[in-house]
Parts: sequence; structure tokens; C-alpha cells
Amino acid sequence: MRGPRSLQGRLALAVGLAVTVLWIAAAGATLRELSHEMDEVFDGALRDAAHRLLPLAVRAHEGRDRGLALGPLVRGERDGHRRKDDDDDDRHEGRRNRHAEEWSERIRQFNGDVEDLSYVVRDGDGSILLISEDAEPEDFPPFRREGFSRTATHRLFYESARDEDVTIAVAEPLSRRRHMAREMATNLAMPLAVVIPLSLLAIVIAVGTSLRPVRSLRQQLAERGSRNLSALGDGGLPTELRPIVGSINDLLSRLRAAFEAERSFAANAAHELRTPVAGAIAQAQRLRAETADRSAAARAAEIETTLKRLNSLSEKLMQLARAEGARLRVAEPSDLRAVLRIVAGDLERLGSAGRIALTMPETPVLSDLDPDAFGILCRNLIENALKHGAADEPVEVALSPGGVLSVANGGAPVPPEDLARLTARFARSNGGAEGAGLGLAIVRTIADRAAGRIELISPRPGKSDGFEARFTLPARF
Repeated sequence: MRGPRSLQGRLALAVGLAVTVLWIAAAGATLRELSHEMDEVFDGALRDAAHRLLPLAVRAHEGRDRGLALGPLVRGERDGHRRKDDDDDDRHEGRRNRHAEEWSERIRQFNGDVEDLSYVVRDGDGSILLISEDAEPEDFPPFRREGFSRTATHRLFYESARDEDVTIAVAEPLSRRRHMAREMATNLAMPLAVVIPLSLLAIVIAVGTSLRPVRSLRQQLAERGSRNLSALGDGGLPTELRPIVGSINDLLSRLRAAFEAERSFAANAAHELRTPVAGAIAQAQRLRAETADRSAAARAAEIETTLKRLNSLSEKLMQLARAEGARLRVAEPSDLRAVLRIVAGDLERLGSAGRIALTMPETPVLSDLDPDAFGILCRNLIENALKHGAADEPVEVALSPGGVLSVANGGAPVPPEDLARLTARFARSNGGAEGAGLGLAIVRTIADRAAGRIELISPRPGKSDGFEARFTLPARF
């Protein structure tokens, strides 16, 4: 059986088990000590009872011996003193009766004091001189030595007097001691049944509270990624975790520098390529216009096409670098209808006249999304629809009052396995289609970094073909 995977669960389980074991061990040690003390108290009671009863038994035995010895005096005096002897006998008989009543009363009082104990008094021959009412002679083994002994059912104490002429055995049932031990165990267990669950609950709460900074650190780490490489805060963290946070911050700093260098290189390279590529395109166009050789003109046209693709790629790389590195939210919201209108108009003037069906609300659509970033997003969505959509169907562009931009085009539906990867860099559903495969990747980057949402749907809702992209503007502050 595997333990909990979380650090909080492991700590709570380990500390809880340790505390539970300590509580049980302490209770067990206390029970053993109490049992030992209880045995000493009960043994002391047995010894005291024997010490109290044995003198009574000895006196009674001596009185009986004296009574038996009272008899005729010297044989020669018997006749002269018969009357006197009769009077003495009567007096001795009275004293014996009073003596018997006195010791009987004392023994009754002793029996009342030690009602939980039983005893047997024997003479030197083993004959029983005195026995308690509830005692069974077979429960008292014969006297062998003074001191304590134990049978299967009783704890006994033996003592003797008059050179073992009189012996006493006082017994206590072991069941009484077991009953007392059970009561003590119950009295110890009942508080533990309450204390241990409360201790476990307190441990769970204490561990959870102590690990709150760790959970905060975990949340900060979950928020870090390629879009967020800011340093982690170490406020409130235990000293054991601060070196880890410092190492992670160093790693994030190096990653941030590496990403910045990558974006800077892509943006600078794309920017530096624009001028020579534009010059090369112009030269290719001039060569095609001035040459009379058809094959040379065709080659010049191919060169021009290739250079235009390179120019488009450099433009996309600049847009991607801007989407990844620039701040995409601004302080003051603006109406994004104007941005969408400008982008759609530019694309129509560049050769897509009549293909864009633009629908916008009459009321302003306000958002704190950077207008330049929104323009880049709109351009890429519309260009993607114009390139990959059916040429004989318009591209439907609509901006709703609620801040949802939808761009839909006709054409063959995109397979589900391709739809899921279209936002990756250089991914295209149709490998033979024109384009660098960066348009939807740029859109996804802007949506993620600006807290917007992008959805790709194919076929179009309510139709059996086509493709639709929906971008939901980020929530306003």
C-alpha cells in the first residue's frame, strides 16, 4: 500500500503516527506502572490482614489451650477442696465464655473490614482452627513458608506464629485484580479515544497552515511559462526553501534572456531582410519587364514569387516576435471597430476586393487589448481565410457587440486531427497551400498573452463545409 503523494499528507501521516504511537506507549507504560502499584497496594492489604488476624487467632488458640488445661488440682487435695474446685470451674468457665465472646466479636469486626479477602488459620498439624465464611479449603495450599504465593485463581500471603504452631493464609481472588486492571485500562483508553483524534486533526491543520507558503510557491510556479518568466517571490517562505527559489529565479532569468535573444534575433533578422528583399523583388520585376526572352521572364517571375514569400515570412516573424515580447494590454480601452475596418480595407485593396463581407455593430466595441496587436490578429485571421477558403465564396468577418470576432470561409472541412494542431508554428492543414504556417500561431500567441480565447471550428456551424475562427476579446478591467 502506497502512502500519500503530497508532502502535506506525508508529514501529517508521519507526525500523526508518531504522536499516536507515543500516546499509546505512554498509556501502556502508565497502565503497567499503575498495575504494579495496584499489586503492591493489594499485597500490602493481604499482609496487613494477616498481621491483624494472626494475633486474634493465636489468642483464641491460647485461650482454648488454657480452657482445656483447667481441671483437677493435685489428687490429694481433690476431696477437701471439691466445693472450692467447683466454684473455680464456674469462674473459669465464665471467663472462657467472656474470652470467646470477646475474640469472636473481634474476628467479626475483622471480617467486616476485609470482606473481599478470605483466610484460613491452621494449627501445626494442619487442622483448621478458623476459616472465613466464603473460603474454600482447597483454595489454600498447605503452609510451606512465610510470604506471598500465587495459584491459578488467588494471590495468597502466609504467616506463622509460635514456631509455626499456628499459621494463617489470607487469599484474594485474582479476578478482582483483573477487574481493577480492566477499569484502569478503560479509564486510560477513554480519554485517548478523544485526545488522539483531536491531536490528529490539530496536526493536519498545523501542517496545512505551515505548508501554505509552499502551496503559494507551487501556484507561482504553475503560472510560469514561456509567456511569463518573471522572478518568484520568496516572502514568507521557510529558510529551507529560499535557496530553491533563488536557483529557480536564476534559471528563469537565464531562460528570459535566451527568449529575449531569440525574439530579438528573429525581429532584427526579419527587419534587416525587408530592405534587401524589397530591392531584389524590384530587380526581378524590372528584369521581367525589360527582357524579351520568355524563359528568362518566367525565371524572373519565379524569383519574384519566391522573394515575396520570403518577404511575407519575414513579416510574420516580426509579428510573432512582437506578439511574444510586447505588452498587449493598455491602460485605456479603445474602440476596435476602426482597427478591423482598416485591416479589411487594406486587404481588399491588395487584391481581395469583393471577397470580404464585413459586419460590425453600430455601438463601439471597447477593449484594453492593444490596437496594434488586434490589427495583427485580424490580418492573420482574414489572410488565412482568403488563402485557404473557397475562391468563389466570400470571407465573412463579423465583430459582435459582446467582443467576439468571427472569420468564416467556405471550402473543404478541416479534419479533426489537423484542427487540433493548426495553431502550432509552421503547421498547415493542406501541405500544398501557400503560406508559412505562422498565421494561426501568431493568433494563438496573442490570445494566450492577452487572456483572450481562440476557437477553431470546422465545418462551419449550420453548414457541412468551411472553417471558422472565433476570437473572444479579453475581459475588461
